[in-house]
Amino acid sequence: MSKIIIRQDLVSNPEDLIKICPFGAIEYDNQYLSINAACKMCNVCVKNGPKGVFTCHEEKVEEIDKTLWRGITVYVDHTQGNLHPVTYELIGKAKELAAKINHPVYCLFIGHDISNDAQKLLTYGVDEVFVYDDPELRDFRIEPYTAVFEDFINKQKPTIVLVGSTNLGRSLAPRVAARFRTGLTADCTILDVDEATNLAQIRPAFGGNIMAHIYTPNNRPQFATVRYKVFSVADKIPQPTGKVTLCEIARQALQSKIKVLQVKNKEKVRSVEDAEVIIVAGRAIKNQKDLDMLNSLAELLGGMVAVTRPLIEAGLADARLQIGLSGRTVKPKLIIACGVSGAIQFVAGMDKADLIIAINNDENAPIFNISHYGIVGDLFEIIPKLIETLENSRS
Repeated sequence: MSKIIIRQDLVSNPEDLIKICPFGAIEYDNQYLSINAACKMCNVCVKNGPKGVFTCHEEKVEEIDKTLWRGITVYVDHTQGNLHPVTYELIGKAKELAAKINHPVYCLFIGHDISNDAQKLLTYGVDEVFVYDDPELRDFRIEPYTAVFEDFINKQKPTIVLVGSTNLGRSLAPRVAARFRTGLTADCTILDVDEATNLAQIRPAFGGNIMAHIYTPNNRPQFATVRYKVFSVADKIPQPTGKVTLCEIARQALQSKIKVLQVKNKEKVRSVEDAEVIIVAGRAIKNQKDLDMLNSLAELLGGMVAVTRPLIEAGLADARLQIGLSGRTVKPKLIIACGVSGAIQFVAGMDKADLIIAINNDENAPIFNISHYGIVGDLFEIIPKLIETLENSRS
């Protein structure tokens, strides 16, 4: 790690020194020069400033013994034993990564009356499922769950931990990562690992305009969260060889200042993430009448209508129907993008669909770069003809 050090006793004209930095990172306050968070470590101040005033100090980073950390762990996201499907997707990715470095795949299962459910995970090729089963863990409370997660890592020392980007996972993973002073990359879209067990964590950044490649080579474990529908579900194996290990933790570690008075199940609604056919309404859709047209097409195809961000901002659709970086990630068998330009923020949430068909009157629209089939034309002419054709085929 590097930092800029200022010799205050050599500073004579602070106003002139402030102008040296092209990023405005040098400040003069309370009769002292300081470097703020805008510093890019470009060393312009060191090169162009008065001799000796600015120096770049390289802090020695103590390397960790990576051989002490072994295994890839998947946190099992569930509600009273009902596993969230993102868990099976993370197991699939964990197996792929583990094969490259010859590490085992673990699952961490926290809850109550879950021991029988743990057996299901073995059929997906998991080497060992570590179960913390206790009445105090029936309902999710952040303090005891964090304590259990910490206890598991201290005992097993996995080199990589994968957590689903669910409401629970997004709350739990950062707290556990902070306990070990290690990094966490949220909403990864690509994961890879090298021979030194360093995890390459890749995710869209700056609104999807770049892909950030993030490494934490001197910290373990390496944490990453991943959205549902980003990776493929792990394949089942005919003869599981893994085992379930029941773990214990001191009772005082499960104490919490939170008391769960009542648990209310959310009204189950059809999720766009689970739809196998999706019709996407883009900016070209201006009103409810236009949406009704797409709903008619979706009904004929047994699918759902999803939207892009402009329709959410216009108040035409529920935010749960939005696809993209700030919405949902989907992986349907068929997606038809209607009047969608294809901005990278949207594409990041749907480019893994099995079949992508795009309809747009702009032949240069970016959506055609990722679509399998493209139709250049007016969707208000094309969609009604498609609906008519489908209706006639059923009569």
